[in-house]
Amino acid sequence: MSKVFEIKELNTIEQKKVFLHSHGIALWDVIASCEITGSSDSSIRNVISNDISVILKTANINQIFVNGKTAEKYFKRFTSKQIDREAVCLPSTSPANAAWSLERLVDSWKIIRRFTYNEI
Repeated sequence: MSKVFEIKELNTIEQKKVFLHSHGIALWDVIASCEITGSSDSSIRNVISNDISVILKTANINQIFVNGKTAEKYFKRFTSKQIDREAVCLPSTSPANAAWSLERLVDSWKIIRRFTYNEI
């Protein structure tokens, strides 16, 4: 995020929380729990999804983004129809996504700046 917003790297959890809050960015995971072997997305089984509807009822969420195709798959399967909203799929920031350079990822992720507060 520091590269996307072209700011000094955020090192502490507190700095990251302040940054996210001040820019109106909320983080949420599509999956509440699952069985997974190592960090391989292809091994994900027995998914229980998180319910984002509570957040959407109480917060002004302008846009939903998902981090990669696996998140998009589970968002579409469990969430999209339930909340009647779509998400924009951004390229995965996982190290397994070796096809994307950091520069290319940053350029793709800059779209989120259009939906935040205090853009730098």
